[in-house]
Amino acid sequence: MKDFNGRALFLDRSDINTDEIIPAKYLSEVSKKAMGPHLFEDLQLEGFDPQTDISDKRVVIARENFGCGSSREHAPWALEANRIHIVIATSFARIFRRNMFNCGLLAVSLAPDAIAGLFDRFGNLSTHVTTDIDRRQIRFEAGSQSESASFSLTAFDRNLVKAGGWLAYADRNY
Repeated sequence: MKDFNGRALFLDRSDINTDEIIPAKYLSEVSKKAMGPHLFEDLQLEGFDPQTDISDKRVVIARENFGCGSSREHAPWALEANRIHIVIATSFARIFRRNMFNCGLLAVSLAPDAIAGLFDRFGNLSTHVTTDIDRRQIRFEAGSQSESASFSLTAFDRNLVKAGGWLAYADRNY
């Protein structure tokens, strides 16, 4: 199972699309690793520099409709190539969300007020996220501040994540 813990990258925007996650010009790459350096390179967000802001982050926190746009697995692959195994947002584009779970990654939806509270409380701090998949709990910590949140996860999606993705799950079960 992948690691779902680490420092958070706060991307304070809705509708971050798959072209901003991994630009289309890299879709001919044949390995996930080759996509890694290009994660979020076309994302326009004030104060964000993909060259310096991603390297030590393992969790993305964003607003609503994360992963909209083209239906490509390359977007979750680019996250995975950077050891980002969990994205937390208000909502996800349907196909992107499914691709996350199929790749053994975790797409966590939290209520808009919960996401807004995370940005208000932790968005400008070095925040560490700890995820307990079995209990469906996430803990956010920055200095002396901490907060926990519960999330929904179907048994099937939990099994995909724990197996490492659809292919590993199918190998074990079929």
